[in-house]
Amino acid sequence: MEKKEAVRSVLQLEKVVFDKIEFKRLGFSSEKEFELEIQSTISQQEGKNSYQVTLELMGNKPEEYHLGISLTGFFSIEAEELLPEETRNALITRNTVAILMPYLRSEVSLLTAQPGMECVVLPAFNINEMLRA
Repeated sequence: MEKKEAVRSVLQLEKVVFDKIEFKRLGFSSEKEFELEIQSTISQQEGKNSYQVTLELMGNKPEEYHLGISLTGFFSIEAEELLPEETRNALITRNTVAILMPYLRSEVSLLTAQPGMECVVLPAFNINEMLRA
C-alpha cells in the first residue's frame, strides 16, 4: 500500500468534458494534407487548488472538411502549497495538457473514421516543444 501512495501523482484529473465537436464536409476525398492548430487555456478557481484546462483543436483538410474540437479537463493539486512554484507550474502547464491529449487524439480519429474518408491519427506530441511555440 505504501508503494502506491509513493507513485501517486499530486495532480489529479477530476473530470473531462467535450465543450464543442464540429464537423463540416466541404467535398469528397482530397489529396491535400490535414492541417491543424492546437491552443490551450488554463484558469484557476479563485482560492482553490482547482484548475480548468481547455484544449481546442482546429483542423482542416482543404476541399474536404473542417473540424473543431474543444475539451476541458478539471484538475486538482494535493498539498499545492508544499510544492515549489516551478514544479507546480510544470504540472499545470505541461502535465495537464499531456493528460488531455489522448482524449483529443481519440476524438479526431473518431470524427475522421467515416466512410469515404481517410482516418486521421494524430502523432504523439512533444508537449514541452509545443508549449514553447
